[in-house]
Amino acid sequence: MNIATQSIDGGFIEPVFDAQVVFRAIMDAMARPGSVQALAQLAHPPAPLSATAGAVALALCDNDTPVWLDPPLQAEASVKAWLGFHTGAPLAMANTPADAHFALIANPKEMAALDGFSQGTQEYPDRSTTLILLTSDLGSGPTLLLEGPGIEKTAMIAPTGMPRHFVEQWKQNNQRFPRGVDIILAAPGSLACLPRTTRIKTMEA
Repeated sequence: MNIATQSIDGGFIEPVFDAQVVFRAIMDAMARPGSVQALAQLAHPPAPLSATAGAVALALCDNDTPVWLDPPLQAEASVKAWLGFHTGAPLAMANTPADAHFALIANPKEMAALDGFSQGTQEYPDRSTTLILLTSDLGSGPTLLLEGPGIEKTAMIAPTGMPRHFVEQWKQNNQRFPRGVDIILAAPGSLACLPRTTRIKTMEA
């Protein structure tokens, strides 16, 4: 299959309805941090972009939202063509992640530090980058203990492949509030969210 064909195939079958389904799952996950929202395979993007991450991109990105791709995604012309065709979103340069509204990250373990992305401003905190991290599983990695708005007492989530110093970076992200990044964890068939208001500890802490 050539790049032109791959860029056209694999989008939402029912664009309006499917986008609403994905957007609702994201909003529910943001409102209840750490909750896992089931999501059917509504998109079929080229590898290594996953079905869940691709669906999130289709629901959130448009021609006014620059997207940054990490090196594994940046290296695939078919991924860039697919995103361009289905969302119209311009691509931020590889060395300028702070210019992106959204960042798609296939290899979170090797991702840039959180403060390398746009943090927004005090006046416009919503201008920060939302990170969409591809993960193979939300329950078999190191357990993270979550507290904060939208969580009655505590919640737990255990995504695989997270950066080694993620919890320390996230504490710094909390300290920048109302600025800071938000994270969408995209796993096969499900997603979860970590808004900037969520506090995270390791189970050992």
